[in-house]
Amino acid sequence: MNARSILLASIFLGVLACLPVRAAGPEVPVLWDAREQLQKPDLSTLARLRFLTTTDFPPFNFIDANGRLSGFHVDLARAICAELGIADKCQIQALPWGELERALKAGEGEAVIAGIAVTRESREKYAFSRPYLRFPARFIAPKDSVVAEPIFEKLEGKRIGVTQGSAHERLLRDYFPDVRVVTYSKREWMFEDLKAGKIVAVFGDGMRLGFWLAGSEAAGCCRFAGGPYLAPEYLGTGLAIATRIEDETLADAFNYALHQISMKGTFAELYLRYFPVSFY
Repeated sequence: MNARSILLASIFLGVLACLPVRAAGPEVPVLWDAREQLQKPDLSTLARLRFLTTTDFPPFNFIDANGRLSGFHVDLARAICAELGIADKCQIQALPWGELERALKAGEGEAVIAGIAVTRESREKYAFSRPYLRFPARFIAPKDSVVAEPIFEKLEGKRIGVTQGSAHERLLRDYFPDVRVVTYSKREWMFEDLKAGKIVAVFGDGMRLGFWLAGSEAAGCCRFAGGPYLAPEYLGTGLAIATRIEDETLADAFNYALHQISMKGTFAELYLRYFPVSFY
């Protein structure tokens, strides 16, 4: 197998690593194997389960127009508690980001659901659930563009916009060595050039690109093309729930609940509620 074939195979495997549900409507990521059997831990001695989060990361956690704590993470925490049968023991509290680690250590909460990055260093501080959401890289292109799979052939020699110095730039250069990379220090300039036809596509974070596609600035000009592309070595392993490092049983309980939520379709419902333009 030559180097190009190896590269193509690695991208293909990255796409398959998080298969979405294929349906007539938006696609939903599925991170769990339906054949896997997870045991429900005994939480009968758990006095209460307090999730700690923030208010400044919409649509994951924010204060809504009625002054209530809302968001994907808030609804996911409630779904987890319902699945574990401990809804009456659950609380969700918002703190500034900088106070989350201290509060968890001090016993002011049992879990953090706020996007703490899973890294070698953070694993020394926390026990994590398995990821419940990953952020793939995606291309977007004008709706009338011919950019589609097989994407390699369509993009060879073409001008592709990407944010300068980002992990997505590194990923684009390594995975797609035959494209002409055009870097931008401001996203709005990149989108202006895309709409003006100065570049044939933009490569970046699928979630943020999805928000742009759904917004008034895009004015319905564009669509996702190719992908999704998952590359943990560039983009991280995704979102997970953090607990104190000694609370592995609680992390196992979250895994059980997340698996059940996925299999029953609850996760899909929450995902599409907050991400109607699916980034998968």
